[in-house]
Amino acid sequence: MIDRQPNSVAPASHRPWTARVLTLFPEMFPGPLAWSLAGQALARGDWRLETVDIRAFARDKHKSVDDAPFGGGPGMVLRPDVVDAALAAAVDGDAVDAGSRLPLIHLTPRGRPLDQERVRSLAAGPGLIVLCGRYEGIDERVLEVWQPQEVSLGDFVLSGGEPAALVLLDACVRLLPGVVGEPSSLARESFERGLLEHAQYTRPRVWRGRAVPDVLVSGHHARVDAWHRMESERITRERRPDLWARYARGPATTVEDVSSR
Repeated sequence: MIDRQPNSVAPASHRPWTARVLTLFPEMFPGPLAWSLAGQALARGDWRLETVDIRAFARDKHKSVDDAPFGGGPGMVLRPDVVDAALAAAVDGDAVDAGSRLPLIHLTPRGRPLDQERVRSLAAGPGLIVLCGRYEGIDERVLEVWQPQEVSLGDFVLSGGEPAALVLLDACVRLLPGVVGEPSSLARESFERGLLEHAQYTRPRVWRGRAVPDVLVSGHHARVDAWHRMESERITRERRPDLWARYARGPATTVEDVSSR
């Protein structure tokens, strides 16, 4: 019932960071995660991707996984018995040592917004199990039993949890050791210091009459660092006043501190 990707095999003594995705469409994975840095890391065995086909746990000859909602309304709802069986198989396949289980994540618009602090926390652990909903959602009773961590990518609705799962996994995988060639580059990215990232420039030095800021070609590292900080603060203040307000309150209430409460 669990499809273990052939590129994710690793010795039992070294278990890579593992993502196990419960979905009606396992063929959507690894999708874009097979490319670029994430794909190279998958091929090396730095992380492992497994899929669980929810439809494989349907109990009738038609492989039905959904039904009409009680109380009426449009659309269909994923059945609790089918999802429960899939979840049980996914957890039974969890071989994390010392009684530690992979965290169970349910991607839903009503979840807590995903932020970089949550991504760092998940990437620092052994991996995660992701439950992808479809249609009008999942019967509430199975969510009450399994109590997943509910996560949202933002105030919008997708056709299913799979695109959101790909985003979540990409955000986590790029933080794993060895995935990004220059780890120090991660420290300058948006949200890492409670600020958005500053602008970036490369050759040619003048393009369409627009020149690269002089300070960036001055060779004065202290001035360059100061410019980067100033630009990050300006962009954050203009574009994300919510982040700026947290940052301006000082180290005790940075974005990371607020999001971890």
